[in-house]
Amino acid sequence: MNYTLMFYESQEDFAARTDPARKQEYLASWTHYVHALRQAGIVVFGSGLYAPETAATVKRRGGEMVVQDGPFPETKEQLGGIFVIDVPDLDTALEWAARGPVDVVEVRQNIPALK
Repeated sequence: MNYTLMFYESQEDFAARTDPARKQEYLASWTHYVHALRQAGIVVFGSGLYAPETAATVKRRGGEMVVQDGPFPETKEQLGGIFVIDVPDLDTALEWAARGPVDVVEVRQNIPALK
């Protein structure tokens, strides 16, 4: 079964990605986790995302599609990256999510692709 792990990061986490004083520590926390996922052979796909201010949100209003710069939700944490993993069950997906180097990980089972 495929599950998507969605990693949410704070503005401070996003800032650490480019801060020379914190970048190495930030990347090291992810490097260990990514290597563990790959060594387990469960990665289907994974990618980090650029900071929320680079996003655009498309929303339908009155039948018209409107583009808003930046993320739509006004939350403290934003989606920072995802991994799609192939594991036997939800419990295993939750175990991998708990090992991630962030405080919030949303886990959802993927709907199988139509053939």
